Amino acid sequence: MVSFIPSDEQQQLIDSIRKFATNDMQPAAHDADEHGSIPAAVLNKGWQIGLVPTAIPEELGGLGELSALNGVLAAEELAFGDLSAALAILSPALFATPVTLYGTAEQREVWLPGFLEAKPPKTTAALLEPGIFFDPHHLKTTAVEADGGYVLNGHKAVVPLADDADVLLVYAHDESSGSTEGFLVNKGTAGLSIADGEKLMGLRALPTFRVSLDNVKVDAPCRLGGAVGSDFNGLVNRMRVASAALAVGVGRAAFEYARDYAKQRQAFGAPIAQKQAIAFMLAEMAIEVDAMRLQTWEAAWTLDQGEDATKKAYLAKTYADKAVMQVADSGVQVLGGYGFIREYPAERWLRNARGFAALEGIAIV
Repeated sequence: MVSFIPSDEQQQLIDSIRKFATNDMQPAAHDADEHGSIPAAVLNKGWQIGLVPTAIPEELGGLGELSALNGVLAAEELAFGDLSAALAILSPALFATPVTLYGTAEQREVWLPGFLEAKPPKTTAALLEPGIFFDPHHLKTTAVEADGGYVLNGHKAVVPLADDADVLLVYAHDESSGSTEGFLVNKGTAGLSIADGEKLMGLRALPTFRVSLDNVKVDAPCRLGGAVGSDFNGLVNRMRVASAALAVGVGRAAFEYARDYAKQRQAFGAPIAQKQAIAFMLAEMAIEVDAMRLQTWEAAWTLDQGEDATKKAYLAKTYADKAVMQVADSGVQVLGGYGFIREYPAERWLRNARGFAALEGIAIV
C-alpha cells in the first residue's frame, strides 16, 4: 500500500531541494526566462544535490538508489523553483537512467562513471518528434540494420541541451525487431545535424533543439542494451511520471503564490481571499494540486515495486496535463491585471504549464 508519509531520508531530500528551489531557483527564474539562459551557479548547485550519482549502481561507485518515488519528490520541488532550470538539472538522467536500467555491462562501465564527477557528462536524449499526434510507441524515426550496425533516419524536436551534448540517446523504431529502441549517437557522427535553438512559448530559459538524422550509421554495440535491447514501455512510464511530478511543482507554485497574494490584496476593505469567487477558485486549485500529486505518487510507487505502471503513469500524466493548466490559469485570474504582466510569475507558470500536454520524453525518474 502507498504510504503518504515520506521517510526521514525522503523528507530530508524534500527539505534540501525546497530550500534550494526557494533561495536559488525562484529568484533567478524571471531573468532566466527573459534572457533565455539559466545561471551556471544554479545548475552547478542543482547537480551537487546528487540525484543522478545516487542512482548509479554501487559496483560503479554510486549508491544504487534509483527510485521513481524519490525522483518525483525531487522533480516536484525543482519545478516549484523553476521548470526550465528543473529540466536542465534533471537532463543528465535522460541518458544515465536508461543506461543504468538497460545498458549492457560495457555501456554501463563506459558511460556511468562520468556521472559521479563534479560536473555531469554532456549528454541528452531525443524522443519527441515534430508534428501533431505524436505517439512514442509509433516513432517515425527508423533504425535499419546494415553492415553489422544500424542506419538511423528521422527528425527529433525539443531535445534539451543538444547543441552541447557529446552523445545523444536517440529513440527509433527498429525495423528488424519491430520495437522501439535507443541508440547512442556520438557528436560529430556523419549525418547528425543540430539546428539552431528553438523559440518556444514556455521553457524559454531551457535551450532545446531540432535534431536531424540523415543516414546516421552507428555500430551494433551502440544499441541500448545490445542485442537484448531495452524495455521502452518502462522508460516511457518513467518519463510520464516525471512529467506529472513536474506539473505538480508548477501547479503548486502557481497556487501558493495566488493564495498568498489573495490574502494580502485588499479590495473594499477586506482581503480578496475572503471573496467567495476567489476563495472557491483557490480551493479548486488546492484540490487539483493534491489530486495530481497523489496520482503521481501512486504511479511512482508502482514502478518501484517492479509492477506494470503503464495505466497509472498514463493517467497521472494525462490528468496532470489538464490540471496544471487549470491551476495556472486560475492563478493568473486571481492576480487580475497583474497576472498578465511579465514582472509577475503567474504568466510564466501559465506558459510553461501549456507545454505539458505537447511535450513528452524531456524528463525521467
